[in-house]
Amino acid sequence: MPCGYCSETTKKVLLIMFKVLVELALVGAIASVFIVAAQGRAAERVAEEASGREYMRNLDELMSKVKNKATIAAWDYESNITAYNEERMLQVSLEVAEEEKEYWKETMTYLWREFEDPDLKRMFEKYAILGTAALPEDLNQRLIQAISNMQSTYAKATICDYKDPSKCNLYVEPEITNIFAQSEDPEELKHTWLEWHKAAGAASKNNFTEYVNMYNEAAKLNGFDSVAEWWLSTYEEPDSEKQFADLWEQVKPLYQQIHAYVRRHLRLKYGEDAVSAKGPIPAHLLGNIWAQTWNNVEKFTRPYPEKPDVDVTAALVSQNYTALKIFKTAEEFFKSLNLSGMPDLFWERSIIEKPDDGRDMVCHASAWDFFDGEDFRIKQCTTITNAFFKTTHHEMGHIQYYLQYKDLPVIYRAGANPGFHEAVGDVISLSVSTPKHLRVMGLLEDGPDDLESNINQLYKMGLDKIVFLPFAYLLDLFRYGVFRGTTSVNDYNCHFWQLRETLQGVEPPATRTENDFDAAAKYHVSADVEYMRYYISYIIQFQFHRSLCQLAGEYVPGDSNKLLSNCDIYRSTEAGNALGKMLQLGSSKPWPDAMEAITGQRKMDASGVLEYFEPLYEWLKAENERSGEYIGWEPSTVQYCTEEQRSIMENSEFRKRLVKYGGA
Repeated sequence: MPCGYCSETTKKVLLIMFKVLVELALVGAIASVFIVAAQGRAAERVAEEASGREYMRNLDELMSKVKNKATIAAWDYESNITAYNEERMLQVSLEVAEEEKEYWKETMTYLWREFEDPDLKRMFEKYAILGTAALPEDLNQRLIQAISNMQSTYAKATICDYKDPSKCNLYVEPEITNIFAQSEDPEELKHTWLEWHKAAGAASKNNFTEYVNMYNEAAKLNGFDSVAEWWLSTYEEPDSEKQFADLWEQVKPLYQQIHAYVRRHLRLKYGEDAVSAKGPIPAHLLGNIWAQTWNNVEKFTRPYPEKPDVDVTAALVSQNYTALKIFKTAEEFFKSLNLSGMPDLFWERSIIEKPDDGRDMVCHASAWDFFDGEDFRIKQCTTITNAFFKTTHHEMGHIQYYLQYKDLPVIYRAGANPGFHEAVGDVISLSVSTPKHLRVMGLLEDGPDDLESNINQLYKMGLDKIVFLPFAYLLDLFRYGVFRGTTSVNDYNCHFWQLRETLQGVEPPATRTENDFDAAAKYHVSADVEYMRYYISYIIQFQFHRSLCQLAGEYVPGDSNKLLSNCDIYRSTEAGNALGKMLQLGSSKPWPDAMEAITGQRKMDASGVLEYFEPLYEWLKAENERSGEYIGWEPSTVQYCTEEQRSIMENSEFRKRLVKYGGA
């Protein structure tokens, strides 16, 4: 019916319907535009992502060459410290920095945060951190030079012999190390300690301060408040510091029992004037120049001294082991697990003994990846000792990691977190050190596996593994404070020793001042090596060990015939395959994924440590209670902070952090 005959109501309804239809059509048209635009943007994203993937393939090849060039120059310098090699390393470092900066600029033109491929996003995210190359060339040169100067000071540092003052060519390895291993003369130990810390520590203070300033500038250019936050970012967890502190709280009671027991025996040996009943232990009496491990006091503190000693060094010497034979023995262990042997280039280019041509070199044992998928080396001044027997297995663990992830993109050729790399070789060493394995290798005669012998073995292991933990923890707590500015250049030594006393319960052998800089007498401080990785590794290696031992059928909880502390995974392909699977991930996944692959857990946990050492812990508690030993330590009477420093420190940010993360 024509609308002219419609009622007014009907006309209004029809008008409304018409408007609705027009609006719907308009919305549809607009939606169509957005759909087309979205489809266009999606297509652009797909194209951008494909372009990014191709770019990453090309960048990987370029970075492989860049890292290879830098590593060769560093190797040449560290294996032969000359002015020419130092200058060449510096020049190459600057060239590499400029190349990396150019690549970084191109990397940052990609809208990688919008990519859907999580693996591609992860690679771009890692490359988005430029590193020290972000510095202007003049500042980067100052940073590289400061590190080089500290390394050179450390490597060349010599002291005079206590018994023969005219003999002044004692290096930290092997001469000073041997003095601490063998001497029981407190005056000789004190002299050696003081002279080494003067030669290698105090001499590097100015270079360290320069290094801190330049490094913090680089951190800020990379988007971090300080180097502390930069280092912590590699652990990919926002609460990493709390996790580190929680791990320390787990193991601290065991450490305190060992500390109390050792202090008592040192007091009995050296007298109460030298070692107090309730105070910290003098650092020079613990058998190690840094008091980081206490193995060398085991011979006169052993729980059951009448039980035969496991003297692997004597067995190695009597069986005519050479450095090469030690290395071949380590290689055979990895091959027995169905893991890789060492490639030919490894044997051709590694330095496994200190050359006798008089050169200066960095003797600190290290493993090297040259990023070409073929060249892997160890540099180590091996002597025929049990320590180097274990160290060789440790360093070859690094090489095994390199070999397993060598086919990954260069950006992923690293441990899942810094602690993983250090833990791998140590996991092998845990098996290698057991009486069970030493008997298989013919390095230990058959003997009883009774409880007393097991306590001796665990005690020896505890002087290596447990007492190391607070030292490893505090070294980077100290540097975090320096980088963040809560420890100023005027408080370096005071704060360093405050941490050592609070966490480790050790004190210096004599008064210290800010003219000293004892932290730099440790290689990793002078060489710019992050150290929390070692602390983490000494925890998670027991997590790994427990899981691998169960896979190998070598550990059954509650079975006294299959103790975790006597587990040897040698020749277990089941354990080796599981380990290899984790190693092949490199850093391509967040570390909890790698942890889960081998342990089924996604958190770092010290329960493996406690499980391993439980018999020793129970024995120590009973023994310390029997002898009435004081657990813990009262404040040191040795002055290392001035009264003014102590007064300021009471309410300082340093003190707050010490309480929060140090458990003080």
